[in-house]
Amino acid sequence: MATQQAAAAARAPRRTVTAAVVQAAAPLFDTQAALARADELIREAVADHGAQVIVLPEAFLGGYPKGLDFDVTVGMRTPAGRELFRRYHDAAITVPGPETDHLAGLTRELDCHAVVGAVERQGGTLYCVALHFGPDGYLGLHRKLMPTAAERYLWGQGDGSTLPVIDTGTARLGAAICWENYMPLFRTAMYAKGVDLWCAPTVDDRDAWQVTMRHIALEGRCFVLSANQYLRRDGFPADLHPTQGDAPDTVIIGGGSVIVSPLGEVLAGPLRNGEGILSAELDLDDLTRARFDFDPTGHYARPDVFTLHVDESAHNTVLNG
Repeated sequence: MATQQAAAAARAPRRTVTAAVVQAAAPLFDTQAALARADELIREAVADHGAQVIVLPEAFLGGYPKGLDFDVTVGMRTPAGRELFRRYHDAAITVPGPETDHLAGLTRELDCHAVVGAVERQGGTLYCVALHFGPDGYLGLHRKLMPTAAERYLWGQGDGSTLPVIDTGTARLGAAICWENYMPLFRTAMYAKGVDLWCAPTVDDRDAWQVTMRHIALEGRCFVLSANQYLRRDGFPADLHPTQGDAPDTVIIGGGSVIVSPLGEVLAGPLRNGEGILSAELDLDDLTRARFDFDPTGHYARPDVFTLHVDESAHNTVLNG
């Protein structure tokens, strides 16, 4: 009987998804160049890697101005810093808008899913977001709940109304942006939504980030797809001077993109020392195999001892009506 069962299992078709993480950056403060680069990279991931799910890094559209201080000191701003913020604000995108329309058309054309990091402009406030696209076009966004450290003078805080998990028909996609991955209650809320492919757009290039990605894969029993920027000084406008230095080949953000299995095994990466695309064929049955002995919000949870309340309502400053 055991031999017959093994033979039947061997004949069963594998449920797989090919995923790709893109390690690249677009020229800072050049929205059209960033959009063209995103289009190029998504097409490359599909054509050259057969990718069905593609993840681009944090703030790919709009830019991540690492090393710029916007002339902020405690209790003081300057005219030059305000002007630099104006430039950054102008480079951000509206959602929905022409950039999301373009990417929605692209994923319809290519019949793929994409998670794209961006900076969203809404009035006078910017938000760091992960945009979801699929064969049906634009599917929604996640706003970063807590900007990290100095990001807080550039970006506003998201709320619980933008915590989507997207069902592709074969797997469920969710996104956590950069240091949101260190928020245990955020992770728990997303695990409870049944995330299979945990997308982690980031700019964290430290070796310690690799430990975090492997931990989340093990803790959530999910595949982790982390896409990081690789940005050099020559990606900045010439008139700006990041603290890392002005030599054109100075590395501002050093990559480290990686794909991890639900049991914490590194399937691709980490990628260092340049741009590139990593891909892996994900055996979706590995999700069930991994959850056999651990399900963080299921059979390994103790709701009689620990519970989490998640407020998924929108919190607006002004309520009309």
